[in-house]
Amino acid sequence: MIGLTCAAALALSACSSDSDAPAGSAAATAVDGPITIVASTNVWGSVAEAVAGDLATVDSIIADPSADPHSYEASAGDAAKVAEASLVVYNGGGYDEFIEDILGTEGKNVPSVNAYDLLGSDHAHDDAAAHEDTAAHEDTAGTDDTAGTDDTAGTDDTAGTDEPSADSHSHGTDNEHVWYDAEVAAATAESIADTLGQLDPENAAQYTANAEVFHDQVHAITDVTATIAADHAAAPVAQTEPIAHYLVQEAGLDDKTPEDFANAIEEGNDPSPASIAQTRDLFTSKSVQVLVYNIQTVDSVTEDIRSTAEAAGIPVVEVTETLPEGMTYIQWQTKAAEDLQAALSAS
Repeated sequence: MIGLTCAAALALSACSSDSDAPAGSAAATAVDGPITIVASTNVWGSVAEAVAGDLATVDSIIADPSADPHSYEASAGDAAKVAEASLVVYNGGGYDEFIEDILGTEGKNVPSVNAYDLLGSDHAHDDAAAHEDTAAHEDTAGTDDTAGTDDTAGTDDTAGTDEPSADSHSHGTDNEHVWYDAEVAAATAESIADTLGQLDPENAAQYTANAEVFHDQVHAITDVTATIAADHAAAPVAQTEPIAHYLVQEAGLDDKTPEDFANAIEEGNDPSPASIAQTRDLFTSKSVQVLVYNIQTVDSVTEDIRSTAEAAGIPVVEVTETLPEGMTYIQWQTKAAEDLQAALSAS
């Protein structure tokens, strides 16, 4: 059974801090007529569809791989969709700021779920830790000596194993690309179910059940990242930009990408010659085992980095910011994790 993501499920705004909640956040109350959900991208549209099933319609504003949510400018039609929706689901964290702008002006009374606000929630990561511990220590968890005594859990050496993924080259602790954190997606599904249950109380149990199924499916992703963390602990990797930050982090890998390079690519700027040289050297010196490559943000610089990696025999794992056609969130993220696992095993 999935636990409540927020202490107060009766008001969706309780899922956010008071200071960060968008102006459009509103408590959900029962509505008459069909339930309509508007998602900022097809990523969150897919999560919403998994929870709503055939009980609501879902419309994703951005589904085109060439559209950049960072700089997307909403049309009058987009604003109308958001303002008229029963529920809005979006990424938050400044990624799809056009949604927050609409909610703050035209959609003040529209309930919304902000995935970024669930980053680090007790449910998202306590559950993940419990699941990964069960999967990784299935054979030994029954003994007192191996279950994690105070002496072993508290040593500096053990605690230090988390440092490469959490701190080294992490590009900040508040990376907005939270859909690459599968447990955040599960927590988002639960918040969607909670809100739909308030909008449509008659079908609340079904929404909750659908969210629970989604959460179970998320374990297909976290099982892979747990295996990577066990088999390739702190393996060095690089990214053209940090969109897969949470996938890399959950897999226990060490992102060696020069921060100046990754940030410049993400922001659409030209990296400095020095940062380009540093990044190329990661591959020519074979200091990393994998290049994680965003195929939706490609220019001459990233193409050169990819060519440099391939010339050095470094495997390339392709990632995207929106769902490929015909795939669900679970299928997409499972494939991303499996592709990363295969690349590391081949390197």
